[in-house]
Amino acid sequence: MTFQELISGLDIIECSQNCSIEITNIVYDSRKARNGSLFVAIDGYVTDGHKYIEQAVSQDVSAVLIQHAPDEMNPQQRQALEGVFWARVPDTRRALAYVSDRFFNHPSGRLDLIGITGTKGKTTTAYMVRSILMAAGRKTGLIGTVANMIGERVMYASRTTPESYDLQALLDEMTAAGLDSCSMEVSSQGLKLDRVYGCHFKVGAFTNLYEDHIGPHEHADMEEYLTAKMMLFPMSEQIVVNRDIDLYERVAASAGNHISYGLNDDADVRAIELKRVVEHGRAGTAFRLYSPWFNDDFFVAMPGRFNVSNALAAVAICGCLGLPAAAIKDGLAEISVPGRVQSVPTDGSFQIIVDYAHNAASLEKLLETLREYVDNRLIIVFGNGGDRARSRRFEMGAVSGRMADYTIITSDNPRTEDPMAIIEDIITGIKPTGGDYEVIPDRRDAIAGAIKMARSGDMIVIAGKGHETYQIFKDKTIHFDDAETAAEILAAGEKNESV
Repeated sequence: MTFQELISGLDIIECSQNCSIEITNIVYDSRKARNGSLFVAIDGYVTDGHKYIEQAVSQDVSAVLIQHAPDEMNPQQRQALEGVFWARVPDTRRALAYVSDRFFNHPSGRLDLIGITGTKGKTTTAYMVRSILMAAGRKTGLIGTVANMIGERVMYASRTTPESYDLQALLDEMTAAGLDSCSMEVSSQGLKLDRVYGCHFKVGAFTNLYEDHIGPHEHADMEEYLTAKMMLFPMSEQIVVNRDIDLYERVAASAGNHISYGLNDDADVRAIELKRVVEHGRAGTAFRLYSPWFNDDFFVAMPGRFNVSNALAAVAICGCLGLPAAAIKDGLAEISVPGRVQSVPTDGSFQIIVDYAHNAASLEKLLETLREYVDNRLIIVFGNGGDRARSRRFEMGAVSGRMADYTIITSDNPRTEDPMAIIEDIITGIKPTGGDYEVIPDRRDAIAGAIKMARSGDMIVIAGKGHETYQIFKDKTIHFDDAETAAEILAAGEKNESV
């Protein structure tokens, strides 16, 4: 595709005389520039891409998109532009999204792309939608906080919503692999910074809005945060909104025609008669569902009312897609989200839950929710990250001592700190509560210790690391996955045989 074809439709303020050169790839990092590349100079929060025009040109880049006028640049940058095709646009960040979408031939239009935005619930809802789509026989991808997935292939995710070029490349790779759908978390930053500009969402969902992500490099205030979230609506063919949120009327007005979900009696998709259930060592909730498409009994294999809300969002999304009740039932009954109240299969006599809760507020909410699913003892295994606020350690210790029946204090990601110093801070928090505890510094040994002491009706909660697959020490980083480790210990028979 030529440079002229790529920028056709953009608001071009000025450009070099001839833009017919062939473009074979697009870069926004000058270090990746080469012959055939279009370098897009983005003026970002941390650095200004215009500073690297000379480097891109020295690497034989074929064309450059700029936002700053040439006469505002330094002499070296202006001279570099003289030897390359270029065009100036009002906003290179949006232009990057536009040309990337054109370069990959609008891949979002070749998939059923589902976008999920909100402060909480994005990851879980995205995984639930993926699980349902797969139960329906669909070939499905996932883009989000924990990982990006092309079918069963899992790739590390560096941010919730990838930069626009990377996103379009990923969607194009999905279509090339024969996928027909993708469940995607859409962050407020992804919307605000035009990373999803040009995408077509078959369904867009709004889960909720909480006080979060307010700061110099995020959002100025809650009003800006909300406005960014609602940018998803014009990109979406169908819209789903949580009826239970305080801002529902305002969000609904912005969304226009939509499907609502929630525990509210006025929701289009709603749940009643919620019942706590533990089946085969997995905690979840059974409920009666009412929707525009079907009314039936459902079970979601994740505990807590908030996961019923996430399940209702997934039902509403998949109902909009026309998926059958049977697939939705199967998808929710088999759901497992890495590090988000994740059940580890046991023999059924006790439960194991892995969760990302890594501060006092999230730990307290987690234990409060899980207590309702425990017949006997609630045993928690956790540590705390090094090179982070010390206050978290005291606070998490206090919460665990107050709310758990037994605590095993261990290492998390100590980073540059002494693991025992972190553990001592947690002990300082737990001691005043009078809660029972012990210290097992090695995390694997701590998990094994909890499993060995587990009795019928107990629940073990392994908290803090969630979906992480590593453990960071001062001198090394090792592979470590809480759920994987617990499963290996169970498989090896390292449990209390007297249970």
